[in-house]
Amino acid sequence: MKFGVVIFPSKKLQDLANSFRKRYDPHYALIPPHLTLKNAFEATDEEAKDYAEKLRQIAQNTNPFNLKTTKFSSFFPVNNVIYFKVEPTDELTGLHSKINSEFIDQDQPYAFVPHITIAQKLSNDEYSDVFGALSMNKVEHEETIDRFHLLYQLENGSWSVSETFRLGKK
Repeated sequence: MKFGVVIFPSKKLQDLANSFRKRYDPHYALIPPHLTLKNAFEATDEEAKDYAEKLRQIAQNTNPFNLKTTKFSSFFPVNNVIYFKVEPTDELTGLHSKINSEFIDQDQPYAFVPHITIAQKLSNDEYSDVFGALSMNKVEHEETIDRFHLLYQLENGSWSVSETFRLGKK
């Protein structure tokens, strides 16, 4: 089964992201707007239980932190993905590193660039038009993140929460 680890931002930021995603992201119906902490990986149910225990420990030893978006950005020319740029803080990059150190047997295809995808799989012309229009705008939003989630993928390709991990000591 496929699993992943994400942060879901506040409803306010999700609503803003979805205002773009419903037009420009074919994954709109499969998963809410999110910041990926661990890319999709294969695991058995037993392995997932072990990972969940490790994630619980990481969450207890990580304090809530601020998430700040500042602008639209893109991964062009690598691919035609447009996203809300999330400022990389020590807390966020540290959480990403701790989580991924538990999955050392799995490759990380890209360097960690904190972001919330709003458009993907665009043609070159569509990408140029959409990014040209959006890049002149700011996306100023700040909120406190106090949890992250282990997700699993259903047969229809959609993602569902397996477990939620609250940050900080209980």
